[in-house]
Amino acid sequence: MNKITVRCTVNHKSVEVETAPNKRLLDMLREDLNLTSVKEGCSEGECGACTVLYNGEPVTSCCILAGQAQGADIVTLEGISPDGKPDAVQQAFMDSGAVQCGFCTPGMILSAEALLAKNPNPTEEEVKQAMSGNLCRCTGYAKIIEAVLMAAQRRREEGQA
Repeated sequence: MNKITVRCTVNHKSVEVETAPNKRLLDMLREDLNLTSVKEGCSEGECGACTVLYNGEPVTSCCILAGQAQGADIVTLEGISPDGKPDAVQQAFMDSGAVQCGFCTPGMILSAEALLAKNPNPTEEEVKQAMSGNLCRCTGYAKIIEAVLMAAQRRREEGQA
């Protein structure tokens, strides 16, 4: 099978990847770029473990072909805090106990980042709606919702909103 060349931005860096035309974005990120925060859960776009930001929108990377990333801006968890320090959302997840096994956490954080970029002062209902594409088997969601609301408040207090 002939390979294709995908040129896009991943975590704020221009990349060029030679890959199979039938490879999913999930696999390109994990296998070709070694970005292992992107997890494979259900393989059908239902669990949210593979969520990445695609041109600022949360998407399930298991349902997108690598070729569809041509020219796109993609952010994984590795791109959220390039300086290595947790950002407000990551810190709030840790502080509120929203991280248990951690498998769903990268996708949860990226969905929260997308929400707060558009709506710096969400209601609890808006957080629930924004996080509805991400499943968690460990936390029961209350701590995740608390974490997103905490991050929003901290960003507002720090003038980042």
